[in-house]
Amino acid sequence: MQATSGPQPVTRNIAVDAYRGWVMLLMMAEVLELARVAQAFPGNWFWAFLGYNQTHVEWAGCSLHDMIQPSFSFLVGVALPYSIASRLAKGGTFGKMWAHASWRAFLLVALGIFLRSMYSPRTYFTFEDTLTQIGLGYPLLFLLGFCKPRWQWIALAAILIGYWLAWALYPVPGPGFNWQSVGVPANWQHFYSGFAAHWNKNANLGNAFDQWFLNLFPRSHPFVFNDGGYLTLSFIPTLGTMILGLAAGRWLRARAPRIPMQRLLIAGVVGVAAGLLLHFTGICPVVKRIWTPSWTLFSGGVCFLFTAAFSWVIDVKGYRKWAFPLVVIGMNSIAAYMIAHLFEHFIFSSFRIHLGPDAFRILGPGLEPFLLGAAVLLTYWIVLYWMYKRKLFLKI
Repeated sequence: MQATSGPQPVTRNIAVDAYRGWVMLLMMAEVLELARVAQAFPGNWFWAFLGYNQTHVEWAGCSLHDMIQPSFSFLVGVALPYSIASRLAKGGTFGKMWAHASWRAFLLVALGIFLRSMYSPRTYFTFEDTLTQIGLGYPLLFLLGFCKPRWQWIALAAILIGYWLAWALYPVPGPGFNWQSVGVPANWQHFYSGFAAHWNKNANLGNAFDQWFLNLFPRSHPFVFNDGGYLTLSFIPTLGTMILGLAAGRWLRARAPRIPMQRLLIAGVVGVAAGLLLHFTGICPVVKRIWTPSWTLFSGGVCFLFTAAFSWVIDVKGYRKWAFPLVVIGMNSIAAYMIAHLFEHFIFSSFRIHLGPDAFRILGPGLEPFLLGAAVLLTYWIVLYWMYKRKLFLKI
């Protein structure tokens, strides 16, 4: 294998940091509970729009909230060429870098399991979380980072086509199948028929794998299905998303300080169009929850367009000051992820204890979740800003 980058000085890509910060801000902003606020104001299009885009779609389709995980995964790929170049410039060897990549993958998986187990009576072994999904695919992504671009594209095609074929060959449930036995409600409105039925919720290849794999671990109750339809095997097409990010990172670094705007835009349009074409022809629906190959293409295309947008505003037009709050978050993304998962309830309860239970009802009960969430979100950012000023960056 041949390294894609030589030992050259590496500078940070502020646009990528800002994009990562924006993604993490969307994740942390769950505390705003916009869907709950929308319910308090029925018929209000503004809150309905915000609420929709802060929730995951039930099955097929996409909201802004659905783009958090693919963007985070995509940006892992974008960062890899910079990381490899930085370590090579410091005299790193492939063996040491491989050991670090393997350790990083293990920590990501372990951290994901730890965070998912916080309110469980015992360790909750699950592998559909963002961190575990990235960790499972990261070692292969690292190896691909040392391959020529042609092999990276071949690997992407093999992953998407092979994964699609495996699902297509898995038999669909027969007539009279008890869908409620796998957690699909009787009023479920997202059933597919015909060939697309291979991608129905909780009666597919991925759920069959988890009914075997997850029950190898100690559990309070045998695993039958995931309520949201999420799957361990999704790490395979998620790796495809990271490979798309790897291509973007390679283009950005190779042409710096110029921005490969045309490539990013073309890749974005092609990805979105390809995903939609597969969806509307019934070949493969766009479903984030099971990370279908068409979702990899569609969401990857959107990620290319986001990358192009942030690069155009920050690097081409030179508007950088506005992005500083996002950069503070983006340069400490793991810390942001941990803060949002570990300290949410502590900060919520602290506000209620010290300010009183009705402190955030000044605009009425309907807006209370939004105002309380905004205060919590600001607290998150202040902590990250404190870490930024002291150059405390949590890295794995």
